[in-house]
Amino acid sequence: MVTEYSLPDILERMYQNQLALEAALMELTLHVEAHGHADVGTNVRGALEEIGENAGHIKQGLARLSKLP
Repeated sequence: MVTEYSLPDILERMYQNQLALEAALMELTLHVEAHGHADVGTNVRGALEEIGENAGHIKQGLARLSKLP
């Protein structure tokens, strides 16, 4: 199997996409809040918190996966 299409590589790229989406959502949240929609910002921040918690577990799983033979 080509290294760039290995399972660890694909999962790492998915993780990177998750982080990029999280950053984009935060930018949009700041914009929405700046325009007086604090309630929407609060809802999005709740979802972002969940994404952040899951990111830690995903990163740990990737680290373990990369150590497998």
